[in-house]
Amino acid sequence: MYEEQINAYFDDPKARETLIGAISRLVAVKSVCGEAEPGKPYGPGPAAALAEGLALASEWGFHAENHENYVGSADLNEQETRLHILGHLDVVGEGTGWSTDPYVCTEKDGMLYGRGVSDDKGPVACALMAMKAIKDMGLPVSANVRLIMGTDEESGSSDIAYYYSKHPYAPYTFTPDADFPVIHIEKGHYHPSFGRSWEPETALPRVVRLDGGFRTNVVPPEASCVVAGLTAADVEALAKDIAARTATPFTCTDREEGVCIHCAGKNAHAASPDDGRNAISALLELLARLPLAECESTQAVQSMRVLFPYGDTRGRGLGIARQDDESGPLTLNLALMRLDDTGFSAKFDVRWPVSSNEDNCRRMCEIILAQHGISVTADPEMTPIHRVPADSPFVTALMKSYQTFSGDTKSKPVAIGGGTYVHDIPGGVAFGCCFPGFDPKMHCPDEQADVSMLLSACKIFTHAILELCR
Repeated sequence: MYEEQINAYFDDPKARETLIGAISRLVAVKSVCGEAEPGKPYGPGPAAALAEGLALASEWGFHAENHENYVGSADLNEQETRLHILGHLDVVGEGTGWSTDPYVCTEKDGMLYGRGVSDDKGPVACALMAMKAIKDMGLPVSANVRLIMGTDEESGSSDIAYYYSKHPYAPYTFTPDADFPVIHIEKGHYHPSFGRSWEPETALPRVVRLDGGFRTNVVPPEASCVVAGLTAADVEALAKDIAARTATPFTCTDREEGVCIHCAGKNAHAASPDDGRNAISALLELLARLPLAECESTQAVQSMRVLFPYGDTRGRGLGIARQDDESGPLTLNLALMRLDDTGFSAKFDVRWPVSSNEDNCRRMCEIILAQHGISVTADPEMTPIHRVPADSPFVTALMKSYQTFSGDTKSKPVAIGGGTYVHDIPGGVAFGCCFPGFDPKMHCPDEQADVSMLLSACKIFTHAILELCR
């Protein structure tokens, strides 16, 4: 119902022009989180972007409200609110390597370039355009839709926590800050710190220093160590063999204290560790095969290699591998490791599925680590899974809207290892705005968005509003 009207509205060149104009206004504001100022909790940039978003909503005839510069809201009508759409106007820094001005929305061959065109200013504009279409066409709705424009998604989402500390949740909530079709499960997280200590050692050869990784949620792209008592010539042949198997090149350099070994891996998000090459695990593969002295540092290296063998992104070495049809496999990323003369410390990042629990994940890790003389030094709670049943009326309605305008009738609701803006929102799901197979280059140079896909997202959101609020 109303598909023809929705198609006609967004197929009109004027709609395309209006959408690109709205995105351009938002992209032009550099809204990277900064130092807090009076009345501006995330600095002047996010506050300026919020002002622009609210101005746009007001110009399009919506009631717009600024909630202390944490978030802004735009309401479709004055009826009881049934649907919240959560988007954000803050962005990550532009970095280097752009071929266009990151704060000018540039169109080329049907593609938009600029910081925020996909994450998440473009999707915010799409949601607002969907609301505009409902109003312009006079389509029948009996409840309100509130678009909530946040300003702190990239730095912790304290904006949304602030808003919901003062306002009730809506019966339905989705965020267009992820992918289509519908993300209905966000896996739980578990990331303990652990290690082992020993007295200063003198035996040779031995690992005297190791350093790998820089963030818990990133597959470590680099790791290096120093092995006293060996030379580059002692290591290079084995390093070449390991590199051929792991696709992680090694560089061996002689120094006064011993041979320095550097491993080059490939970074990836911890939620998708199969996309990376773990430099720490690859380095451990090499070290465990060197003729090291029998001492505690060597035992630690060998234990870590057994517990976190290269390529094990499922936690098999720790005995915690789990998988289920609903949410997929547990994933594990050995993220950080530091070793010196008196011990080592490390940290891993686990994204656990529905079939994992305290006994077969957290306690099992403690048991297996203890068997190797390794103790947990910081043991945070297992962050709960966020789950909305795939057969719920809400998810079913969103899937119907997606299938109606995408032509994709085979896709099903999906589970991810990452977290979205709705992870702590009861009943919330992620819904768009990126289509399967498209790379928006989020957080990278030349962030991009396909205009035709954005217009399709507008159609989907318009239909979803009708399905939920008619």
